Amino acid sequence: MKKYILSSLAVLSAAALFTSCNDMLDTDPRVTELTAATFPGKPADVEALNAATYSIMNTLGGGDQSGVCNNPFYWWCMMSDDCYGSGGLQDNVNKSLHHFTTGSANQYEADFILLYGGISRANNQIETIDNVIWKDSEKAQRDQLLGEGYFMRGFYTLLLTQLYGDVPLITSTTITEEMQQQVSAEEVIYPQILSDFVSAKNLMKPERANGSGHADKYAAEAFIARAYMFWAGFYKKVGELATGSAPAIDLVEQEGCPGGSLSQADVVAGLKDIVSNGGYKLCKDFRSLWQYSNSLLWDEAHDGVGHAYAFIADMDRNDCFDMPGMGNGNTEEIFQIQFLNASKWAIGGTYNNPRMYSNYLSCFWGLRNGATNDNGKRDKTYPFNQGWGQGTPSCNIWDDWTDAERQGGYTDIRKLGTLIDLDNELEAYVYEKDDNEESGYACKKYADVNLDACAADNDSWWSQCPGYSSSSLDNKQQGDHFEDFYLMRYADVLLMLTELTGDAQYMNQVQRRAGVPETPYSLKAVQNERRWEFAMEGLRFNDMRRWSGIDSGENSYAAKALEAQSGKQIVCLGDKANKRSLQHMTCSWKKRYADTNGFLPKPQAQIVLMNFSMKQNPGWDENTPASEWTYKVIY
Repeated sequence: MKKYILSSLAVLSAAALFTSCNDMLDTDPRVTELTAATFPGKPADVEALNAATYSIMNTLGGGDQSGVCNNPFYWWCMMSDDCYGSGGLQDNVNKSLHHFTTGSANQYEADFILLYGGISRANNQIETIDNVIWKDSEKAQRDQLLGEGYFMRGFYTLLLTQLYGDVPLITSTTITEEMQQQVSAEEVIYPQILSDFVSAKNLMKPERANGSGHADKYAAEAFIARAYMFWAGFYKKVGELATGSAPAIDLVEQEGCPGGSLSQADVVAGLKDIVSNGGYKLCKDFRSLWQYSNSLLWDEAHDGVGHAYAFIADMDRNDCFDMPGMGNGNTEEIFQIQFLNASKWAIGGTYNNPRMYSNYLSCFWGLRNGATNDNGKRDKTYPFNQGWGQGTPSCNIWDDWTDAERQGGYTDIRKLGTLIDLDNELEAYVYEKDDNEESGYACKKYADVNLDACAADNDSWWSQCPGYSSSSLDNKQQGDHFEDFYLMRYADVLLMLTELTGDAQYMNQVQRRAGVPETPYSLKAVQNERRWEFAMEGLRFNDMRRWSGIDSGENSYAAKALEAQSGKQIVCLGDKANKRSLQHMTCSWKKRYADTNGFLPKPQAQIVLMNFSMKQNPGWDENTPASEWTYKVIY
């Protein structure tokens, strides 16, 4: 099994920033041992800065600073109609996200700070790269590193504005008074994001990163499409791109980007370049993408001893997660967050959160088995491990998916490849007595896996892999989660191409892999395929938003889909015999979505730091009754 480790984590000690001292945005710690006059002085120094820029992704993917995993894609899962907040009675942040409420003025500050910290590091990398006297033979290395700096700045800025809306655009380490002003995402921020991705595409070598954890030209082309489609759908209200008239977007002139404009045709050309020249391909079996298909569990399904996980028994063993070309670094993985075994118990620290080296989603999505004195026992949860039970899949995604299967007369392997049907797959599972918003389903993607061969009931299958060494957290159930978190898969390239062009051949490849009937293009077909293919990967919420358009009210695609959760039957406090009707905690999902456009509140502490030049988002300000956006205990 190939276990890729993000190279940046090995050089965090070199993650120094050399920016002007400024309280603005409270973004990053400073060091005084090195200065911009002495660092970077050689190519290896720029490599270290590059590693520091990437390292922010690990705190996003594995940190736990606000009572919930910092991963914004996980937040978007809970804000969509595919997840509930759930968890224990004390788990308020996840339920706040799901109900579009907040329990404090700074509840969602962690990612705000982290993303600006990543932008600051990228700016420093871009600005200081030519402190080095590059040899002619090193030009390709220089351009690659500069391209990666632009890519990461665009990536962090994209996440920032999708979470918080109109914010200050920081493109320099010297932060001017003008730069501290909130600017329009539609007119200012997205042109810069797309310019950064265009610079990255043009500067980086036309070679695949091959699972190294770094961005490459093809990742830039894919994120150009993701950012452009959100801008065109959400801000320009082009609901159906294949038949609409999405405008071109003006670009910013900078190295690697000559300015001009970016059109829908340009975006399509970039995606087709990935298809023709990227060398990516879909894994033959959808299950190969996820750790529950590892060969050790497959062997237990066939050895006739102990437990047997029937769902993967029909797989070709060569397609198991830990086989060459599968799992981490697989053939369709374009960009991802990677992890290693260096987690520690302490939670504090913005940029050095010691749990960040572990893919903490595996813990947050783990099962809250509630049998008396039997919590986490394999007999109750095999082959899955225990965890916090937050962000459980909704009744809506199971019901909608089942309806689609029934109407189409097929079985979609992705449904049970994504969701654990607790009542039928884990017959001995017992609901936790202080849990709430239990749908009867759990997340199978990213779920940690146990084995009969493991030494303990809450052990992880990773402990049985060749060359394994435990994390310093010394708790495998919490610290030993090494599955890559996918940020861009080749399947997304194919589905974006169909949505942009109306050419169903790309979508049909994804359908064939899932074993479902191939269909001609329709927006509804693309919407369904995106929902099923990427369920629990955090893409659904922003897809809903761009298919709705900004200020689209309570009758938009997103508002209606969210409101459809109301009335679903859920288990609370372990009482499976007396289910409750799910209701919004303050008003309604459709109203909260319409009022906020899906944006989170900006942290009040950051607004104050900026002398109120940054304004609170609609739906979270004085124009909306506080009773509608303030967290309320309902269980």
